[in-house]
Amino acid sequence: METYNKIMQLFWLAMATVIIVSVTYMGITEGFDKWSFNYVFALLALFVYFIRRYMMKRMKKHQEFLNNQQSKK
Repeated sequence: METYNKIMQLFWLAMATVIIVSVTYMGITEGFDKWSFNYVFALLALFVYFIRRYMMKRMKKHQEFLNNQQSKK
């Protein structure tokens, strides 16, 4: 499961990068008045990336806590 989470975390980071690059390119070629709103999707992808990162760290700390509780018994 940890491998899947890492892959999905990198996926969202890659999607944010692709969206930023493509929207910037389209904004330069066709005008930012048409394409500027699409930066919202890049912000959403970055938000999901950071949420996944936070949750993975939280899950790791919780698993360590459970392991410590188990070893104390």
